[in-house]
Amino acid sequence: MDKDLIKKAKAVLDGNFQEKGYSIPCKGLYPFQWKWDSGFIAIGFAHYDMGKAKLEIETLLNAQWGNGFIPHIIFHVDTDTYFPGKDFHQSELHPLSNKKYPSTGMTQPPVLGFTLEKMYSIAKNKTDILNFIEKNIDKVYNNHKYFYENRDPQNEGLVYIYHNWESGTDNSPLWDDIWETMDSPEYTFTRRDTDLVDPSQRPSKREYDHYLHIIEIAKQHNYSDEKIAELSPFLVQDPLFNSMLIKSNYSLISLYRILGNNEDKIEQLKQWQKKSIASFNKKLFDEELGAYIHYDLRNEKPIRFVSSSSFSPLFAGIPSKERAQIVVNTMLAKFGDDNMYLCASFDPTNERFNPKKYWRGPVWINLNWILYFGLKDYGFNEVAQRVKEDSIELIEKAGFYEYFDARKAIYNSEKGGYGGNNFSWSAALLLDLINN
Repeated sequence: MDKDLIKKAKAVLDGNFQEKGYSIPCKGLYPFQWKWDSGFIAIGFAHYDMGKAKLEIETLLNAQWGNGFIPHIIFHVDTDTYFPGKDFHQSELHPLSNKKYPSTGMTQPPVLGFTLEKMYSIAKNKTDILNFIEKNIDKVYNNHKYFYENRDPQNEGLVYIYHNWESGTDNSPLWDDIWETMDSPEYTFTRRDTDLVDPSQRPSKREYDHYLHIIEIAKQHNYSDEKIAELSPFLVQDPLFNSMLIKSNYSLISLYRILGNNEDKIEQLKQWQKKSIASFNKKLFDEELGAYIHYDLRNEKPIRFVSSSSFSPLFAGIPSKERAQIVVNTMLAKFGDDNMYLCASFDPTNERFNPKKYWRGPVWINLNWILYFGLKDYGFNEVAQRVKEDSIELIEKAGFYEYFDARKAIYNSEKGGYGGNNFSWSAALLLDLINN
């Protein structure tokens, strides 16, 4: 079965690779290049086509801004099949934006550090991949520098996101209470996603009003980080985003050591790590819930819900052994019912859980991939194996979908795969899980 799946996964990846040297997440729904998608996709390509893996990363890094910022979408082509597009985002408003590549003015979780390290570990030709890494690693370092210098107003070592799209977990129930604090105008616009996918699986029109309102505020101030920190109604310290940054810091330290002659950068990365991990454990761990949570920086209060993001610190080595055990116990108690696949994107015991709606409950392969490696690193091999087997089984049963119903019974009567089909990171990370 694995051979057949591997063949199909490669066909998905090759089918979504564009002539300009990047991948789309899937046809129709997502016609551009997305930041964290590209990182995961490159890991898949590395297993059988390192040339494409390298191109994927290079094309993304070519769109980097003068201040180190890497946008979440790069609009390489003109198409009206996606809203909001480049004419709405107007990245050119920022004085240091990339004038060659129009993009959004927001970012996504910083996965490129550990992507480069994964590419190195997979590569058979280590000299070739090290040459590639040497050429590109400073760009990734500058992206991290951008975060610590521009997204950490209280100098805690925890960076903020100013839009829910920056989290990667777009319409999570985590944000519901923030929307309640906002008085966003009603916008008139034509969405494209709900023409292509069942609207019940996508964010609502009112949620989109909030999304657009946050962007409008950022645009009014030319995407100034300082002004955004002061004025954005959405300002959150996200454990998933910060875990990806911390994991990528470790990867950069390892790669710089291999390359040699980078002591100043290694020292700086170590200083960021020390502060980040201490603040992370102090501020984002909720003893009562037994999990890591988000913090609403705008309203100065914790967001006390458990989601798959709550377990992502395992991937970055953030909790102590004892705390890791608490976190895994919470995962199994809330998410680990025998009738459920691990790991739903939101707490299945909570009334806000919705197993069909985007980030409000379905299983996502990229989060499962993150959890698999985090669990393994802490020695939770049995739970890690369950996450891996569940991920493979979901794809076997439903196909290479964007997200999956966590309820096992559904698959007796329905396909259970939702969103875009032939989805790139589902294919890419399945290849990595099978090869691991």
